[in-house]
Amino acid sequence: MTQLQHKPTGKHTLSVLVEDKPGVLARIAGLFSRRSFNIDSLAVGPTEHPEISRMTIVVNVEDTPLEQVTKQLNKLVEVIKIVELEPGAAVQRELMLVKISASGETRGQVLEIVQIFKARVIDVATDAVTVQIVGNADKLADFLRMVEPFGIRELVQSGMVAIGRGGRSISERSLRPVAVPAPPAAV
Repeated sequence: MTQLQHKPTGKHTLSVLVEDKPGVLARIAGLFSRRSFNIDSLAVGPTEHPEISRMTIVVNVEDTPLEQVTKQLNKLVEVIKIVELEPGAAVQRELMLVKISASGETRGQVLEIVQIFKARVIDVATDAVTVQIVGNADKLADFLRMVEPFGIRELVQSGMVAIGRGGRSISERSLRPVAVPAPPAAV
């Protein structure tokens, strides 16, 4: 007799093409909420097609198969395409802005850490520096561990954005037509 093994599925990065219409984000977020799926990260923005937006969703589906998530998303009329981006087959980045305490005595040490992590100072005050850093989640976490002893005054972080590696595009493959409203006629 064969026993079924329950394999935890963990975090997955989904790239979702959707119609650029009001309410789409709320509908998708509501779908995740109603099904008790935890969204770890969500980023939405335009694509190379003005009528289409791309959502990058990092979802934690420890107890639920990823297939259930994608089936539910595909039921929404505004969803055009869903692709799971495997970590090794995609470039993934997050943006973080961090305001770090930096007195005259510690400023040099803070700036050295900024340089090591290839971050950028974007604002300077007499007692603090604000830094912009871009990278994957591990790089951002490592940076925070290094600057935490100096004092983090404020922090804001974007959601993850990701794109597949190589020359192929998610939007190249079989996009269904999306109705684009005609511009108003000139009077």
